[in-house]
Amino acid sequence: MPENMIQAEGLVKIYKSKETEVLALQGLDLTVEEGELTAIIGNSGSGKSTFLNMIGGLDRPSAGSLMVGGKNLFTMTEKQLVLYKRNTVGFVWQNNGRNLLPFLTVLENVMMPMSISGAKKKREKAIQLLEMVGMASKKRSRMNMLSGGEQQRVAIAIALANSPKLLLADEPTGSVDVNTANYIFDVFTELNKGGQTILIVTHDVALSKKVRRVVAIRDGKISSERVLKEAYADRLKETNIDWRQEDTQEEYSIVDKAGRVQIPADLLQEMKLKGNKVRVAIEDGKVIISTPEQTPQAEKEIENKKK
Repeated sequence: MPENMIQAEGLVKIYKSKETEVLALQGLDLTVEEGELTAIIGNSGSGKSTFLNMIGGLDRPSAGSLMVGGKNLFTMTEKQLVLYKRNTVGFVWQNNGRNLLPFLTVLENVMMPMSISGAKKKREKAIQLLEMVGMASKKRSRMNMLSGGEQQRVAIAIALANSPKLLLADEPTGSVDVNTANYIFDVFTELNKGGQTILIVTHDVALSKKVRRVVAIRDGKISSERVLKEAYADRLKETNIDWRQEDTQEEYSIVDKAGRVQIPADLLQEMKLKGNKVRVAIEDGKVIISTPEQTPQAEKEIENKKK
């Protein structure tokens, strides 16, 4: 059985200033197993980037628990956190400037993390990684000689330099064209087939529809999950599928440990709810949520009258 790579329970993050407090995460629960390729989606301010930064060791939680690769991020010292960021997680940023050193060649950039960690056979491994992302032919080039998509592929190789248990990608296709985005996703897919655990934050609709598991964060909590339909699972590389338009995934609402569930925003709008109260009932094995003015029984009577 796969072990848990990420185990977040009741995760809370509060940002404080002199005048205000912002609750970025409000009791988030999420488990990601080893070997999963998972995407996180959500509107700006939903908490997804905060969560990614915590997993990457760039920010500390305010409350709850967070285990990554068997390590407790709450109890780490600063020295342990440096080693964690060096050896457990690899980061691919949307802004290539955070990954790349412009005064070094492509090969030197990939070798740099290995030099810091004292790894052996740096050159051989760096070339292997560049071959994996299709950039071995550009190993002597400097960054200003590469396109944005080529730089992003080099960034992936750099993130993998120290063989991290977990690869984190923050909007990896956000600044490239469609063809390059597809190529980058194919690289992630091949890495995942080799057992690499990958967590992606993305706004890319087409990319998110190709991922086997998509987690939606809303108001600092997990609101729903989408799972790729079996009919599409083996068709990821087919070019005749319009991933932006086709309904490729099943969506599920998430019940948290306190028994709470978020009603999708579009359904709330359709309900035309006034106030914050709803009726909840079970009918024929189904949970029915209705407005206080209209109970499930009342709805049935209205339907019968219409007939």
